[in-house]
Amino acid sequence: MVEGEVEGRVKMINNSDDRMSELKAFDDTKIGVKGLVDGGVTKIPTLFHHLLDKFPNASKTAHTMIPVIDLEGVAKDPITRQQVVSRIREASETWGFFQVLNHGIPESVLEEMKEGVRRFFEQDVEVKKQVYTRDDMKPFVYNSNFDLYSSSALNWRDSFSCQLAPEPPKPQDLPEVCRDILLQYGTNVTKLGITLFELLSESLNLHSNYLRDMKLGITEQIRCAGHYYPPCPEPELAIGTTKHSDASFLTVLLQDHIGGLQILHNDKWIDVRPVPGTLVVNIGDLLQASSLILFTLYLSQHWLFFFN
Repeated sequence: MVEGEVEGRVKMINNSDDRMSELKAFDDTKIGVKGLVDGGVTKIPTLFHHLLDKFPNASKTAHTMIPVIDLEGVAKDPITRQQVVSRIREASETWGFFQVLNHGIPESVLEEMKEGVRRFFEQDVEVKKQVYTRDDMKPFVYNSNFDLYSSSALNWRDSFSCQLAPEPPKPQDLPEVCRDILLQYGTNVTKLGITLFELLSESLNLHSNYLRDMKLGITEQIRCAGHYYPPCPEPELAIGTTKHSDASFLTVLLQDHIGGLQILHNDKWIDVRPVPGTLVVNIGDLLQASSLILFTLYLSQHWLFFFN
C-alpha cells in the first residue's frame, strides 16, 4: 500500500459524517494500525486521539517492584512449597500481581512465542486481511481493537486471539507463521496454569484441586492473545492500551524486551520492567470475586464450628 492511498483513507475516515461511519471506514480497510504505519501515515485519525491529561502520570520507578516468585522445587520440596504459597498469598492480597521464575516453560519457547507474534503482524497486509474478522466464534481472530465500536477512543494496537484449551484448534485453522509455537505455548501455559491454580488454592487454605474443580479457569478455557504496538507518529495523542482490569480468572503475561507495562498500586502507576525468563501473573476480576466468596464461606464455617 502506497503512502497516498493510506493518507486518502485516513482523510476519508476523519471526514466521515459521524463517529460510527469513521469506525466502519477504518474497520473496512482491514489494514489495522500496522497498515497505517506501513503506508507512511504522518497524522493519526482522530479516532485514536486520547485526552492523556485524564490519565495519572507514569511512575518514575527505575525497576520492577512487584514480587518475583521462584517456583523451583515447588513440586518436590514441601517446605519450599509452603514458602511459595505464603509469598503468592501475600502478593495476591497486596498487589494482585506477581512474576514467576523457573515456571517450567523453556526460555526457547518464550522467545519463539514472541517471534511468532512478530512474524504474524509483520506479514504483508494482504495476507493478514484474509483472517481479519470480528467473529469471536472463529478459531483465530485478528483485528484492530476488539472493542472498536464501543470504546471512547481507539488504542494504537492490533491484536489476535485464539482458544487453545480445553480443545486445541485444528492446525490448519491457525496462521502458518505462528501455528506450531501457538500450540506448543498453549500446552506449556496450560501446565503452568494448573500449578498456579493449585498454589492459589492452597494460599486460600483449601485443598490443591479446589479451584480446578470449580471449572472456572484454565481447565475450562485458555485463550491466547498477541498484541502488536507499531511506532506512532504522534505518540502524544495516542496510547497503546488504556487502563483496565482483566475480567478473566487469571492472566499469564509474556512481555518482550520493549516493555511498557504498568500496574496501579496504592494509587501510583508502577513500571513493570521486563525480566528475561519471567512471566507476569495477574489476578483477574473473576478470581478476586471467587476468593471473596470463598473467604466469606470459610469465615461462616469457622464461626459456626466455634459456636457449636
